[in-house]
Amino acid sequence: MSKVKQADIDRLIDLVGGRDNIATVSHCITRLRFVLHQPANAMPKEIEQLPMVKGCFTNAGQFQVVIGTEVGDYYNALLETTGKAYADKEQAKKAARQNMKWHEQLISHFAEIFFPLLPALISGGLILGFRNVIGDVPMSNGQTLAQMHPALKTLYDFLWLIGEAIFFYLPVGICWSAVKKMGGTPILGIVLGVTLVSPQLMNAYLLGQQTPDVWNFGLFSIEKVGYQAQVIPALLAGLALGFIETRLKRIVPDYLYLVVVPVCSLILAVFLAHTFIGPFGRMIGDGVAFAVRYLMTGSFAPIGAALFGFLYAPLVITGVHQTTLAIDMQMIQSMGGTPVWPLIALSNIAQASAVVGIIISSRKHNEREISVPAAISAYLGVTEPAMYGINLKYRFPMLCAMIGSGLAGLLCGLNGGHRQRYRRGRPAGYPVYTAALLAGVRHGDGYRDRYPGDSDHLYLSA
Repeated sequence: MSKVKQADIDRLIDLVGGRDNIATVSHCITRLRFVLHQPANAMPKEIEQLPMVKGCFTNAGQFQVVIGTEVGDYYNALLETTGKAYADKEQAKKAARQNMKWHEQLISHFAEIFFPLLPALISGGLILGFRNVIGDVPMSNGQTLAQMHPALKTLYDFLWLIGEAIFFYLPVGICWSAVKKMGGTPILGIVLGVTLVSPQLMNAYLLGQQTPDVWNFGLFSIEKVGYQAQVIPALLAGLALGFIETRLKRIVPDYLYLVVVPVCSLILAVFLAHTFIGPFGRMIGDGVAFAVRYLMTGSFAPIGAALFGFLYAPLVITGVHQTTLAIDMQMIQSMGGTPVWPLIALSNIAQASAVVGIIISSRKHNEREISVPAAISAYLGVTEPAMYGINLKYRFPMLCAMIGSGLAGLLCGLNGGHRQRYRRGRPAGYPVYTAALLAGVRHGDGYRDRYPGDSDHLYLSA
């Protein structure tokens, strides 16, 4: 607290429109996050002149002031001065939605369904990437590490246990998160997700090769087809369950709640998931995947990849980039790969490198408190600190990063690059890209026997 000057706190409060203009305030690692009743009353240029401020911007309905690693001290002083109560991230997000347009709110809700899944998806991507390196990449005399060392072959097989759990049974996590987001009972979402990937159901990858069994209800029948690794059907089913349960809660008396609401909600949601929602969601997912793949592969690939590489950073600024997760996961399931994630990695690297250029050329040593962590963060896949803290502030680095990302996307499109498992765009993905580039590897036959049409390796197709 010794470095915090009360005069600076008082001035900051005045420049955001006064204490009465502050709805809530929270903080992350480096930034104060204000939700303001009247965002137009804030004065960003004057705020940036304060000695402890490294920059400021508005994003997702929040006015964010970049302080640096001492943000906690300033936050505590701010609460003491304003008399505001502590606000956690969820409270801040809820308050921030009052400053969002309807489409921004929609994207925010959509993103919050998938954010809880990221630790599992990232872990799965890293684990499968390591698995690919030891089991699919020829190292010596055409042999992989797993072929040369029996212990690594055992490890290779063991790691697939985790990979299968994360990606093959992904609908379980999606249903859980969607139901929770809707205000329903999370365990019911888990049960719904399990019914989409139950062993009783024919594997979705066998559609067109085998005739599925059916549940015959007399007047109609339902095919016993699973939705393994499907994103959109699971998302729609989870939202349906959450909607049904929350509506039943309003009309069913409390003393009948446990008897009526969970049972009726679950039966109705599972029935709808396998009769209407699932098949419809599969059609949507396959259609979206085909459209995106068509624009970014074949003769259109160089143009589509270059445009996406150039425009991805602005998509991050608007928040629209959050929608790419579900689309790309669906593409991986439907078509065996996505051309988008390599482009995201290239864009992230371009943003980080632009910040490195500022670090090298700038003589503002106090700015390095934000620029150095921002560059590291961007190289690890989180570009918002780099863009908002440095590149947008100076504009020219942002333009350079976008141009560089576009040119890199052009090269990626010319070479037909795409990836087959999820990993945030970061240098940690380099070994897997390199492995694929060197080897065009073939996956083990065991998995193809169980799950025809799928694989868990990454490759580049020219």
